[in-house]
Amino acid sequence: MRPCCVLFDMDGVLYDSMPLHAKAWIEAMHSFGIEMTSHDAYITEGQRGIDTIRQMVLEQHGKDISDDEAQAMYDEKARLFHLMAPAPVFDGVTDLMRQIHHAGLQIGIVTGSAQRPLINRLTHDFSPYVDQAHIVTAYDVSRGKPHPEPYLKGLEKAGVTNPAQGIVVENAPMGIRAGVAAGCATVAINSGPLPDEVLLAEGPTLLLHSIRELSNLWQTIYNQLSIAH
Repeated sequence: MRPCCVLFDMDGVLYDSMPLHAKAWIEAMHSFGIEMTSHDAYITEGQRGIDTIRQMVLEQHGKDISDDEAQAMYDEKARLFHLMAPAPVFDGVTDLMRQIHHAGLQIGIVTGSAQRPLINRLTHDFSPYVDQAHIVTAYDVSRGKPHPEPYLKGLEKAGVTNPAQGIVVENAPMGIRAGVAAGCATVAINSGPLPDEVLLAEGPTLLLHSIRELSNLWQTIYNQLSIAH
């Protein structure tokens, strides 16, 4: 019953990309007459972009737009994001993955992103620890975070049938909710501006403030989770 896989979110966990995403969201939505703030970008992070857009259009304009219409708007957000400099990898990510791999656990990535260039970057930046077969994106699920489907799909790709043997690493409230709902031990990494209380309200197993901190504490946390199981 020891943990046997670790499933990472991407933005705000592996990459320091959320400030760039927030900027792209605000600019893109403004061009479609949608008022979006940085707080909106962080609080809705993790769910599929088209779901965020459909929700905001409904709330602000009272219109229920189609997935295709939302996708066209999301494509503009993606275009603006990719005009920016690439987001850096957070300090500690590679060290953490090395320890996880050494412990014999599989590593997966579960993201709500539908931006293929960003997804393709994962196997380059985190080789040999991550491969395409262990990445879950918006293309793989019908229901995004906060629904547990993305993390259940991540477990499936890792060949893990018992969710209690999975560890989720997340930075967003909706992602934390998804990991908890999937039945995994969920480590919250508060790498953004939201108060700790917002993340703790979703019921994570523990909360830290950086991937470096998790890397430094990995052996202790892994041992504790193993004992708990």
